[in-house]
Amino acid sequence: MATRNRSGKPSWRRPFAPSRSNEGGSGERLSRGMSLHRFYAPPEAIDGGVIRLDERESHHLRHVLRLKPGARVIVFDGTGVEYEGIVLETRGRCASVGIRARTTPAVESPLELTLAQALIKGEKFDLVVQKATELGVHRIIPLLTRHAVIGAYSPQRLERWRRIALEAAKQSRRTRLVRVEEPQRVLDVLERVHAPALFCAEREGVSLREIATRWSDVPPRRLLVLIGPEGGWADEEIETARKAGAMLLSLGPRILRTETAGLVVLSLVQFLWGDL
Repeated sequence: MATRNRSGKPSWRRPFAPSRSNEGGSGERLSRGMSLHRFYAPPEAIDGGVIRLDERESHHLRHVLRLKPGARVIVFDGTGVEYEGIVLETRGRCASVGIRARTTPAVESPLELTLAQALIKGEKFDLVVQKATELGVHRIIPLLTRHAVIGAYSPQRLERWRRIALEAAKQSRRTRLVRVEEPQRVLDVLERVHAPALFCAEREGVSLREIATRWSDVPPRRLLVLIGPEGGWADEEIETARKAGAMLLSLGPRILRTETAGLVVLSLVQFLWGDL
């Protein structure tokens, strides 16, 4: 904004900007655009009014974020409950947080969603786990299939997927942990199908629009989504899915990568029957 000084020459100054408070409102917000850091602790780590963080979470609090006693944080217990608290102690292996408030935010989808995704080589499965968690799945089952490019996995990879799911839950402000199970044979998973199931098939199937019409009288509250490998489903797997009562789903005339297909279906079903 231009003004004139005593000499008559124009001078420039910034418009007045109101100061921001560091204690704005309640809950998670400190001020506009600024949120409290989030941590995870299981219910058994909560004793009275104090939460004990494990070594990994304590290391992140102390050495990465460099939080000091008195800092405000959010801790969720993975069962739908979260706590606003104050950091009490940062010395030693396990930091402690004093509870100030207990809440149960409505952030979880009413659709209990399971993604059964065929194993993928490289870091593509990491991406699927992260984004599926952000999209609100309750459970992820890595699938062992006939034509999978990768047919084995290491326990270290399973632990990595679970860590990725935890970090994605923290980032997306979820309050429940996503269960990442050990890899299972797709035929075994299909034998245990009880909830409505969508079996994505590249050679057969109907559109999701048609399936939604068929299910319009009784919308699903639980749903299993099965996504095949890069090499496609074997005939035996497709036939087993049909006999199990799964709906064969087509995603249209274009061929999607397996890591893309799962995220597309999750988004669509959350829009139809979830909370998107």
